[in-house]
Amino acid sequence: MLNPDDLVAIDIHTHAEEPCGTHPDDGYDDFQAQMAEYFKSPHKHPPTVPETAAYYRAKKIAAVIFPVDAERETGFRRYNNDEMIEITRQNSDVLIPFASIDPHKGKLGVREAKRLIADYGIKGFKFHPTMQGFYPNDRLAYPLYEAIQEGGAIALFHTGQTGVGSGMPGGMGMRLKYSNPMYMDDVAVDFPDMKIILAHPSFPWQEEALSVATHKPNVYIDLSGWSPKYFPPILVRYINGLLQDKMLFGSDWPVITPDRWLADFAKLEIRDEVRPKVLKQNARKLLGI
Repeated sequence: MLNPDDLVAIDIHTHAEEPCGTHPDDGYDDFQAQMAEYFKSPHKHPPTVPETAAYYRAKKIAAVIFPVDAERETGFRRYNNDEMIEITRQNSDVLIPFASIDPHKGKLGVREAKRLIADYGIKGFKFHPTMQGFYPNDRLAYPLYEAIQEGGAIALFHTGQTGVGSGMPGGMGMRLKYSNPMYMDDVAVDFPDMKIILAHPSFPWQEEALSVATHKPNVYIDLSGWSPKYFPPILVRYINGLLQDKMLFGSDWPVITPDRWLADFAKLEIRDEVRPKVLKQNARKLLGI
């Protein structure tokens, strides 16, 4: 069982991937190889969920972990939520599962979300507008948000540019426009009781993300996907100031490891009283643990 008092940090953003070779003939393994190259990841193949748990256990870090349901847009079969969750339950001392449902699944997706919340007590859901091909404020997603809000769960959204498809012909069909964080302002207005996390420094829309998180009390920012040495000065300023209680440590494992992220974060000029908030305290409050 998870004991937050014993943790060094809580990583709010890690990925669960099925082992390579489980998606025959659909390009999944090639896609993962390209991602590893883009991020200069130390992992030739994505680690399994048990391997991820072992890594985090050794580091005394808890990890929020999730799949990404983007099979409609990418053609890659999704990692089944139930299967992933069952594995995390065997590693509940370090792993906190979020689920992922493509909003295009409509009523079917809503029923799945309600079931996952009821059966597993799922604390959150991951959305990737670019990979799932939708604007976050598109009304097609609102029934799913309603289920998440009613269930008291968190909605975590990829924002900004993505490494997915980078350098591939046509960017593998990935459209960056969907992940402008300003679209999240509508969602925050229409679902004021749903906690929202804007994932990643939102290049090239960093100031839009800071604006939404500053203005809307239910919006937070995770700092995953970038080494902190590349954080723009305005982001560092808001971490130290206005948004110090809403900034969350995230790595984007496995493409960026906590070791790399934490080492670079230690070199940033972050105030002593703010650092523990980012690394654990803010996430603990948000997750209710």
